[in-house]
Amino acid sequence: MRDCYKILGISKNASAVEIKRAYRKKVKLLHPDVSHSDSKAFRAVQQAYEVLSDVKSRKLFDESSLFKSSKPNTKYSWPPHRHDDIPEFDYRTWLLEQEDEESRAKLIFFDLIHNREDEAVAEFKQMNMNKVNFKLSYWFTKEDFMDYGFILAEELVIRKEYYDAVILLSQIVKMEQESCYFKFFFPEVQELARHILRNNIEGNINDELAIDAWERALDMNLGKKDDLYFLQKMADAYDRIGDHSTAKACREESFSFSSAL
Repeated sequence: MRDCYKILGISKNASAVEIKRAYRKKVKLLHPDVSHSDSKAFRAVQQAYEVLSDVKSRKLFDESSLFKSSKPNTKYSWPPHRHDDIPEFDYRTWLLEQEDEESRAKLIFFDLIHNREDEAVAEFKQMNMNKVNFKLSYWFTKEDFMDYGFILAEELVIRKEYYDAVILLSQIVKMEQESCYFKFFFPEVQELARHILRNNIEGNINDELAIDAWERALDMNLGKKDDLYFLQKMADAYDRIGDHSTAKACREESFSFSSAL
C-alpha cells in the first residue's frame, strides 16, 4: 500500500474535511474525461480516499508497519530552546473575541476543519438568526466556500438542521450553475439537496419555512418531476396556513408541469 496521505497531498493529521476536499480536487484533475490519460493515478486517489475516509481503515493504515516512520537520525539537544517570553498566538481564541461578520464566518470554517463540527454548526445557526442576509460566501473564495460549505451542509443534515442546510445548498447550486466548479461531484450536491427537500422538510419545520425551502428548490433546476412535487407540497402548505388563492396558483402551475411530463 502506497502512502495514502502523499497520494492525496495532505498531512497525517489532516481532518475529515481536509481529506474530502483534497479528494475532490484530485479527482477533478485526474478524471479520465478531463486528463485523457491512464486511469492508474485516478484509481490510486480513489483507493487512498476509501482508506482515509473510514475511521477504522485509517486507524489500521496509520498503525501498519508500512507507514510507521523510522527514528530520525538528527540528534537533538536537551532541553530544547524555549521562548517563554513570547506567548503563543491562539487564532481560534482571537476569532472568538471578535464580533464582526468576517471573523465569525472564518470561525465557522476554522471549527469545521479542526474537528469542532458541533461548534461550527451552532455558530452558523447563530449568525443566520442574528445577522440579516448573513452569507458565508461573501468572506471566502468561491472554491473555499463551495468545498467547505457543502461539508457544512452535510453536518447540518446530520444534526437535523434541514432548513439551514437548504439555504446553504441553494447558494452552492446557484454558484455551480453560474460557473462550473464541482463538475463530476455536482450530482452529489444535487442529490443531497433533493433528498432533504423530498424527505426532511415536511413535518420537521413550520409551513412558512417549508414553503420558502420549496421555493428555493424551484430555482435549483433539479428536474421537472421534482418541481412538480415541490409545487404540490407548496400548495398543501399554503392551504394549511389559509392562503387558498396562492395554493390554487401553485396547483395550476403544477398541472402545467404534469401535462408537460
